[in-house]
Amino acid sequence: MADNDADLLAEGDLVADYLEELLDIADLDGDIENSVQEGRAYIAIDTDSEQLVGKDGEVLDALQELSRLVVMTETGNRSRLMVDVAGFRARRRAELIALAKDAIAEVQETGEQARLAPMNAYERKIVHDEVAAAGLVSESEGEPPNRRVVVQKAD
Repeated sequence: MADNDADLLAEGDLVADYLEELLDIADLDGDIENSVQEGRAYIAIDTDSEQLVGKDGEVLDALQELSRLVVMTETGNRSRLMVDVAGFRARRRAELIALAKDAIAEVQETGEQARLAPMNAYERKIVHDEVAAAGLVSESEGEPPNRRVVVQKAD
């Protein structure tokens, strides 16, 4: 497991090379940026094309898993790297924070728990962090792909 910024940047460089080849094969234009964010390698592909995002980020999620497999194959280490294309994850993060704030306000106003739409684990973590910062509690319920966050007042 990569544990310092230099290791994470090296992991990102490995993936950036892989993605550069993929863009060439697919004949897509895009600039690739490698950085470290929140203790993870973060690869951003700056492009006008949404082809690598897909419906609800499905292609992007697959691309991220392939990128993690590249790291595993080359280094033998599991990776938590994140891949973003055309700012999709950044926009989605802002949407999730807004959803969390709405749920927090609803719970604070009514005292009733709020159930959010199903989300993947990464998206749920963003919501859980926002809820905790507001002093409320949240938990995940259900089975994937229908796992969702439930927000409620702290006891």
